[in-house]
Amino acid sequence: MLDTASHPITARWPAQFPDRIQLYSFPTPNGVKASIMLEETGLPYEAHRVTLSDSDVKSPEFLSLNPNNKIPAIIDPNGPDGEPIGLFESGAILIYLAEKSGKFLGQTKADKYRVIQWVMFQMGGIGPMFGQLGYFHKFAGSEIEDPRPRERYVNEAKRLLNVLNQQLEGQDWIAGDYSIADIAIAPWLRGLEFYNAHDLVGWEDHANLVAYLDRFLERPAVQKGLVTPPRD
Repeated sequence: MLDTASHPITARWPAQFPDRIQLYSFPTPNGVKASIMLEETGLPYEAHRVTLSDSDVKSPEFLSLNPNNKIPAIIDPNGPDGEPIGLFESGAILIYLAEKSGKFLGQTKADKYRVIQWVMFQMGGIGPMFGQLGYFHKFAGSEIEDPRPRERYVNEAKRLLNVLNQQLEGQDWIAGDYSIADIAIAPWLRGLEFYNAHDLVGWEDHANLVAYLDRFLERPAVQKGLVTPPRD
């Protein structure tokens, strides 16, 4: 059984409030999913800054919680049946926190699976494709002379944006009511600005998405979650 008091990760990131959910994260599009969700639900938590450097995410302490060396990860000392649980993968964390709090997962079982399908759409599509777009447009991949990798991810990003823009026709949120689908998707849409990719993908041509992201960013819990834990 996981013991929060003696878990190896606490040697590097000690818990001041061990009775609260412990969040190990950094404010990336994936990282802020967990912090925004915790803010939205009001569940008590303590945030620990885990940078993307190898010295943090590949440290033995962090790997003891997430062997895949990616943020975010959490420990809930009061997990299912009152037993502690550690979790990684942002989508899994969103679903867990939604079920724990009884919030943002729809009102019916059918709602729940419609929400989860859009979370999976982000996890399998938007995240990987937008991440590759950023790599080939802004980061090291931009030095590759062959235009085909960049074109592939630009075109796929445009396709995914069109899917979302159509889904938002006539409604404020992706799955109807505000849900973990929005908490999963919207931070990645915001990331397009960081990648300097708005013009590249025709962001302004997607009126529903532009208004949607503005609505999302106006939420107080989102504003707090976007800077938790702080970058510096």
